[in-house]
Amino acid sequence: MRNHIRNQWKKVIAGCLAGVTVFSMSQLSLQAANQASAGVSAMLNECLVNSADGVQSASSEPETICGYTNLGIANVENHLNIREGAGEESELAGKLPRDAGCEILSQDGEWFQIKSGDVTGFVKGEYLLTNEAAAQRASEVKSIVATSNTQTLNARVEPNTDSTIWVTIAEGEEMQMIEDMGDWVKVDIDGDECYVAREYVELSEQLPKAMTMTEIRYGEGISDVRVDMVQYACQFVGNRYVWGGTSLTGGVDCSGFTMRIYEKYGIYLPHSSSAQSGYGTKIDPSDAKPGDLFFYGNGGGINHVAMYIGNGQIVHASSSKTGIKISNAFYRTPICVTRLISE
Repeated sequence: MRNHIRNQWKKVIAGCLAGVTVFSMSQLSLQAANQASAGVSAMLNECLVNSADGVQSASSEPETICGYTNLGIANVENHLNIREGAGEESELAGKLPRDAGCEILSQDGEWFQIKSGDVTGFVKGEYLLTNEAAAQRASEVKSIVATSNTQTLNARVEPNTDSTIWVTIAEGEEMQMIEDMGDWVKVDIDGDECYVAREYVELSEQLPKAMTMTEIRYGEGISDVRVDMVQYACQFVGNRYVWGGTSLTGGVDCSGFTMRIYEKYGIYLPHSSSAQSGYGTKIDPSDAKPGDLFFYGNGGGINHVAMYIGNGQIVHASSSKTGIKISNAFYRTPICVTRLISE
């Protein structure tokens, strides 16, 4: 009898929730109603709570960490190669620096398909942190990044529009934030501290991302020495930046990096970006070939050098935060481009 009454009340509650009268209250005896009345409120509350929980669950966003729902983090000393297919024989699609984040898309044996930045490809799973290990590592290495949202962003030496422009930054380029000052943001650009207007940047919590890289091969219309130079330089991506350093493995600054790369090919340059710009032949940036040097400056002259690797990219020792990295050749407006290799 009690089970029958309970089932009838469930029908009443369901009907009320649906806005429909299932049956008349007169169908239940007064005695049955009295027996059931004590549990009705609890049952109705339970039903409403479960209904609300279902709506909340259906509308809630998946939990993310720095924008990733299935986070993987590169657990390597320098960088992790991203291949176009699930195998060592596949061509190089990009590089995932140490502690860089990625979205794990699928698994194919020991290979994981991932997406990071503009790169989608395959990496070996043994070199990725996942699940709780990835979440823990992300909490340790994530940082605030300022992304330019205007065509030409002026980075200044002081936080006001009357101060000297230090460098100009292209739209979409990212800078490590040092301090949010309200109307201005202090950022790190290749190791220099400068200021950008808060209204022209988007701030976000991020992990390092993959670097796009199309592998340059022999026999593609580029001289063998240029191909070899690019492949040699790119093997040091992810290594440390040290101001005044000259060791490709132990720590190097921007001019120390290009000095050591060129030294291997019998060309000896001074340890100064400004001095290096005086060597070779000046060329138009649009004519650059892999191995040519790009020079960048601030209000006081040239203060940074990088090596062109083709496909609109450079490799350079950027800052103590990022180390040796691959960037868009026009992330800053180049002051000049020089050619030291005749082939």
